[in-house]
Amino acid sequence: MDVALLPAVNLAIALLVAGGVTLLVGFDPLQVLTLLAKGAFGSPAGISYTLYYATTFVFTGLAVAIAFHGGLFNIGGEGQAIMGGLGAGLAALALSAHLPAWAMLPLMVLAAAAFGGVWGAVPGALQAWRGSHTVITTIMFNFIASALLSYLLVNTLKEAGNMTPESRAFDPSAKMPGVHELLGWLGIEWPRTPLNLTVFIAAGAAWLTWLLLWKSRGGYALRAVGFSPEASVYAGIQPRRLVVLSMAAAGAMGGLVGVNEIAGVHGRLLPDFVAGAGFAGIAVSLIGRNHPGGIVLASLLFGALYQGGSELAFEINGFSRDMVFMLQGLIVLFAGAMAYVAAPALFRLYKAFGGGRARG
Repeated sequence: MDVALLPAVNLAIALLVAGGVTLLVGFDPLQVLTLLAKGAFGSPAGISYTLYYATTFVFTGLAVAIAFHGGLFNIGGEGQAIMGGLGAGLAALALSAHLPAWAMLPLMVLAAAAFGGVWGAVPGALQAWRGSHTVITTIMFNFIASALLSYLLVNTLKEAGNMTPESRAFDPSAKMPGVHELLGWLGIEWPRTPLNLTVFIAAGAAWLTWLLLWKSRGGYALRAVGFSPEASVYAGIQPRRLVVLSMAAAGAMGGLVGVNEIAGVHGRLLPDFVAGAGFAGIAVSLIGRNHPGGIVLASLLFGALYQGGSELAFEINGFSRDMVFMLQGLIVLFAGAMAYVAAPALFRLYKAFGGGRARG
């Protein structure tokens, strides 16, 4: 009920409220929701864009969830994604002219995970050994990462003769192949979109997170620390070490956003490529109940809202992006901040239909 039914009920309530608000401002709610779904899933291009956005949200959602299971609140997905992009970009700028794609692309993935992991581990160490709260430190590290990237792009990495603060284009070996290229190789015609093979890395990351958290001794120990750090000490667990490791793993997941954006789409280092995805990952993780499967579904929901919302602005005259943000905000409100408002009523229904009877 908590993992599946309650989020579904909350989403339905959010859509009903959003429909009421849409009606009040003069639009047909059914038309809006129909066009939203059609824009997100009604064409191969729409599906591709939805999956492209969802790929980024899977990484940032996992970055929040891993830390959460260790009793930490990671607000630093934005900074970790920036540092991951920086790591992938530096590897490409240094080596893409000398390495083939089969060596360059895994190296960029490792560099992105390593840079993001280190950026996440530092706030973890500050909390473990100095008591600095991760909410504060990770927020501050977001600003530091953004400032560091801007400084390097303006003063060190900017392409000569280019007024825009961005690096030179990477060599072809540093370009993550698009899904349309893979499908074309298989003989399937597919439109060219930003969706790239990083989507499979995101799926693997979600599966690996589930495996580590629920099927390994280390994951059990981490969840024990998250439930009760004091009790875990009596079981022989070292909370400090796990706090640092969990934040490093969370940062590595956030850093992989850089692969999707820098290697998969832009092909160069540039500012603001994260575009708020780190903060959206908080909502994705909350809606997905901090479970990898739920995060994948919540990422698809947010990907559909991003893609379908952009289509609404074209299809309905006067429907602005602000209305799309309103829809997103209501979903976050009911599925995140007010997640358990409907829980008592659901529990009463559960008991009324015999769910609370003892099984003999």
